[in-house]
Amino acid sequence: MFKRAIAYLKFIKESDPAARSYLEILLLYPSVHAVALYRVSNFLFRHHQYFFARFVSQFARFITGIEIHPGATIGKALFIDHGMGVVIGETAVIGDYVTIYQGVTLGGTGKDTGKRHPTIGDRVTIGAGARILGPIHLAAGTKIGAGSVVLTDTKTESTAVGVPARVIGGIDSSVIPIHHYKGKCDVYNDMVI
Repeated sequence: MFKRAIAYLKFIKESDPAARSYLEILLLYPSVHAVALYRVSNFLFRHHQYFFARFVSQFARFITGIEIHPGATIGKALFIDHGMGVVIGETAVIGDYVTIYQGVTLGGTGKDTGKRHPTIGDRVTIGAGARILGPIHLAAGTKIGAGSVVLTDTKTESTAVGVPARVIGGIDSSVIPIHHYKGKCDVYNDMVI
């Protein structure tokens, strides 16, 4: 667990040029607090303590401005830069080493039942104010432009921009070899796409 925490802090430090120290990240970054409180609320949610789970998530929202439903599924090293106004819905699934900027919504369209929110692959970056809506899938390595409204699936290593978003580029995920991507952060090096 200690190694995972260090890898998380390292990911944030390498993702944010404004980060000066691990202590600053640990004590002053709302993303760290929101994700830590999400882990508590998610534990309670999975153990059917729904009221207490929502209480913890609402407390986290009050102190950080980041709303993460306790039923969401979040992988390791989620970095929410600045964070104010981020909303992550109940059935959202977020992969590993994802970066989300302020004002992003991972929401539903109001038309779906069951899985209503998006699935976000590993190493995805979502720009400020973007709206990712419905039970869609953002493939690994996708970049979403600020202010975009994404309503359809993306391809691996693609970019989506606009309202509604257009998907540009990308790789057919069936032809990507294992260990294709080597990021600048050591924690990426053993990742399988």
